[in-house]
Amino acid sequence: MRREPVSETNRAAEAAPRTVLLRGGTVHSPADPFATAMVVERGAVAWVGSEGAADSFADGVDEVVHLDGALVTPAFTDAHVHTTATGLTLTGLDLTGARTLTEALERVRSHAADRPADAVLLGHGWDNSVWPEERPPSRHELDEAASGRPLYLSRVDVHSAAVSTALLDLVPSVRDLRGFTPEGPLTDAAHHAVRTAAHASLTPAQRAEAQRAALDRAVALGIGSVHECAGPDISGPDDFTGLLALAAQRPGPRVTGYWAEAVTSAEEAVRVRELGAFGAAGDLFADGALGSRTACLHEPYADAPGHHGTAHLDAAAVAAHVTACTEAGVQAGFHAIGDAALTAVLDGVRTAADKLGTARIRAARHRIEHAEMLTPEHIAAFAEFALTASVQPAFDAAWGGDDAMYARRLGAERARTLNPFAALLRAGVPLALGSDSPVTPLDPWGTVRAAAFHRTPEHRISVRAAFTAHTRGGWRAIGRDDAGVLVPGAPADYAVWRAGELVVQVPDTRVANWSTDPRSGTPGLPDLTPGLELPVCERTVVGGRTVHEATAR
Repeated sequence: MRREPVSETNRAAEAAPRTVLLRGGTVHSPADPFATAMVVERGAVAWVGSEGAADSFADGVDEVVHLDGALVTPAFTDAHVHTTATGLTLTGLDLTGARTLTEALERVRSHAADRPADAVLLGHGWDNSVWPEERPPSRHELDEAASGRPLYLSRVDVHSAAVSTALLDLVPSVRDLRGFTPEGPLTDAAHHAVRTAAHASLTPAQRAEAQRAALDRAVALGIGSVHECAGPDISGPDDFTGLLALAAQRPGPRVTGYWAEAVTSAEEAVRVRELGAFGAAGDLFADGALGSRTACLHEPYADAPGHHGTAHLDAAAVAAHVTACTEAGVQAGFHAIGDAALTAVLDGVRTAADKLGTARIRAARHRIEHAEMLTPEHIAAFAEFALTASVQPAFDAAWGGDDAMYARRLGAERARTLNPFAALLRAGVPLALGSDSPVTPLDPWGTVRAAAFHRTPEHRISVRAAFTAHTRGGWRAIGRDDAGVLVPGAPADYAVWRAGELVVQVPDTRVANWSTDPRSGTPGLPDLTPGLELPVCERTVVGGRTVHEATAR
């Protein structure tokens, strides 16, 4: 990718959105499946078309970008992110790659030695389901590794945490809270209490550093928008409002904030909006997670007989929340993973629809995060009430299959029902894809690959459908049907990629797995077959402003 020099006349306007012609590549646009060029003006797409027609624009633009065969696509939207926690993983103690308990403890020792001034040592990402020891670290082991200092280590699913004795001492009441165990990881209210104490140790400068690191990583990966899923039990109001202020002040991805606080009146819902949130949604917990055995199930866990997980909301509480938000014109949403939690949420939505009318519920575009353990009845209810399924395909890539964590927790038969993306699409359920970072990393093309190559073949969707759900789907989830696609009038949020051959990949083996036949009129996308190199982002533009540009090759 090459840029023609900007003239002195136009150099003063560098900070403002300029008129730019991109040419000599491939532009992924439904407006023209064979487009090679695009014009951006005043922060919006102005024209998409052929190389020959681009000549007529060349003399009237501020900048010409020669793509040299690169691919231009809409920027991705990650519909579920925890920004500060993501940044802390990027800048601090990351245990996601630890292959054994011994290795994880050694990383803790090294981090503690490197950060002698930290009031609380923070880390994330341990996953005992992949360790040969098959157990979490004990409190004694953590005390030794941290040299007696306060230590908070969130599990990979962030629904439990291993902590040191010194951190427990900072929260004396924690031993009386639900989810406390003398030796094992903490869950539920006990976990929320120690997480609050741990994050309170961060200085404003540390928090801002983490947020900047996460936002910078996002745009370097071609992500132009993120949905921040915050709440009183997750990150606190100062973290939330600080992130929104930071995002507004610097070039980077757009940040749409969700605040996960249950409300019972329209007035309370409006106060959530006044905090800066788009909706009272995101991780408003109806249950927990499968890895921590806190997702709420109708039938017990296969590896914990008699244990059904934890329910945080019943149908009545859901109905009150949805009713209040709908009446206030505020989007509602919930975190629900287990089948029992999803039943409670959908029963509550139905109760609200009985009171307010289905049309009002549908118009509000409420959403449910994760929605993993769906039954056909659940999917039908999603479609009936136009609920957005905000899903994370990388969960299946990490924990799906007959021998991985899902199968151990649920048994192979139940595990194969998880994350049925194809059934959701067939029913007309809107999908928005995300990472739940730092649970799984920011990785948009990897997310699309995970959806297209789901470990359960009948749940696979085409690369094109997954790509649409990870670009346009996130915009539709916030009520914008005019964005996330490169057509005239749409916001100029796009990314430029160095990619290999462009193909049309589909999951159904009854037809060709890919086709480059131009007669199909279907815009191609990179070949995401597992094992092949993923596209590399060369440039990310948000609202016509360049927010990331890779160093020259």
